[in-house]
Amino acid sequence: MADIKAGVNQLFLREEELRTGMELLFYAYREFTAEPDEILGRLGFGRAHHRVIYFVGRHPRITVSELLAILRITKQSLSRVLGELVRQGFITQTTGLRDRRQRLLELTEKGVELERQLSETQRQRIARAYRMAGAEAVQGFRKVMLGMLDEEERGQFAPPGDPRLMGAKR
Repeated sequence: MADIKAGVNQLFLREEELRTGMELLFYAYREFTAEPDEILGRLGFGRAHHRVIYFVGRHPRITVSELLAILRITKQSLSRVLGELVRQGFITQTTGLRDRRQRLLELTEKGVELERQLSETQRQRIARAYRMAGAEAVQGFRKVMLGMLDEEERGQFAPPGDPRLMGAKR
């Protein structure tokens, strides 16, 4: 932290503030996942199933390799989770039109309903927090979250050419 400019209020960079931020992330994640975890538990599923359902819902006809890149898990792990979701009728796999080796993933009606149930309380929680914090804080939160991502990941969320985010390091 030798490059901190004198005269600028850097209280938020003190060890205690950093630790508090870390704790808040842990507690917020616990609350963010609690209700979906209950739903998943009733189905015999876990958080890996939730992530697959969520990203397949967000990106219909996503390829298995694209999903692997997003989740950063092994093929073996994805295969187990995806196999269960396909067998139980939450996701369909179709062969790619141009490349028959590709498997394109899409939620079934049953999968769409499960994704809605899992995400609804999370959307409500985020909306409530955003309303409480106000627009300026929402933008600040977005910047903080983007700043925590690796640079190659950040590009898919940051406005193109935003110089404040392009060079930020973890």
